[in-house]
Amino acid sequence: MAATHRVTAKAVVAAVCAASLAGCGTAPSREGAHDPDKAKPAPAPENAVRLIGDGSTAYTGAQPHLPRPERLEAGRRPPQFVVFSWDGAGEDSQKLFSRFRKVAKDNDATMTYFLSGVYLLPKDKRDLYRPPQHPPGRSDIGFNDARGIADTVEQLRLAWLEGNEIGTHFNGHFCGGSGGVGDWSVADWKDEVAQAKRFVKTWRTNASMATAAPLPFDYDKELIGARTPCLEGRENFLKAARELGFRYDSSGVGNQVWPTKEQGLWDLSLQLVPFPGHTFEQLAMDYNFMVNQSGTTQGDPSQHGRWGDQMRDGLLQGFYRAYHGNRAPLIIGNHFESWNGGTYMRAVEEVVKHVCTKDEVRCVSFRQLVDWLDAQDPATLRKLRTLKVGEAPKEGWASFLSAGPAPAPKGVPGAPAVRR
Repeated sequence: MAATHRVTAKAVVAAVCAASLAGCGTAPSREGAHDPDKAKPAPAPENAVRLIGDGSTAYTGAQPHLPRPERLEAGRRPPQFVVFSWDGAGEDSQKLFSRFRKVAKDNDATMTYFLSGVYLLPKDKRDLYRPPQHPPGRSDIGFNDARGIADTVEQLRLAWLEGNEIGTHFNGHFCGGSGGVGDWSVADWKDEVAQAKRFVKTWRTNASMATAAPLPFDYDKELIGARTPCLEGRENFLKAARELGFRYDSSGVGNQVWPTKEQGLWDLSLQLVPFPGHTFEQLAMDYNFMVNQSGTTQGDPSQHGRWGDQMRDGLLQGFYRAYHGNRAPLIIGNHFESWNGGTYMRAVEEVVKHVCTKDEVRCVSFRQLVDWLDAQDPATLRKLRTLKVGEAPKEGWASFLSAGPAPAPKGVPGAPAVRR
């Protein structure tokens, strides 16, 4: 049997840079997890770099720091999963992408970054984008420049090497009105996904950066999930996503209960959490807090602190409701924006620091969550779904999940290794 080696982020970056004849930064290795139950990353061949297409992306082996999921043992309380996800992830002068990469590393967390494909397309090449039901070169979030593309690629590269997931937020972000994503057909969604992939796979050519280091992943294989713009158009997107082989969607609105599959995809919808000071609940996303607080991104500065505290406390109440209750995964969505003076970024950072290092808590990407869900005994998941929001088993976890789960079929995540 050939020898294998555990690849550090530094080694993979070095190999990628060598393959592209370009220098780039290195990412520190995330060694060890505070939770002893977290599985160790799978090994990958050293220097397994294979450029793809024009060299904008490359195959570099298994993703570092991606834990192997394990089946929940009989009678054991589930871990508390928390997913922090970012819509339209890109790096600009605010440097929020790099900020939250560091927050994640410092607090034993990984996250999901939903990339908008046009963030890798320069403005002078805008006509390469042909959005469904809109003229070529149209985008409601604009395009990028050379500096923005280079900075975004650097963050995407390092984020993936640190174990984070790169999903998609599609391209032009068309919400509402004629031609908005709510009007798109299944064919429109497939075309939009194909273009999002193409912009990732050709950014070096489009941005005239032929010697830049590639992204260290095959995006055709990396891309397994998404969140639609403004949570619109989900019905037809789900049909397209199923046919494209996606594994999950996070475009809906739901409660803090254990997820199910819809049209073959895990439904990892954004969730309603308490809204301090109100009788109704709020979607666990910065944009929704902002709309229900100020109604504008530039609200009264004297209220910024209170609004940030309100979001932080609402998310924490949702967290503890699950942590001490049904242990349903908590799904949180955000944007790299400084709305209302950056108060929501401060709130999210405080939540990450508060929850991600707690016992039995795993702050993970959507990819890691669906890997874990797929590894579980379906009977266990069905039982977990009987628990309502905030409801802990009356007889305790040991009794509630006392029946021994069926062994995982060979070849699925969590299955025992085959002895030779």
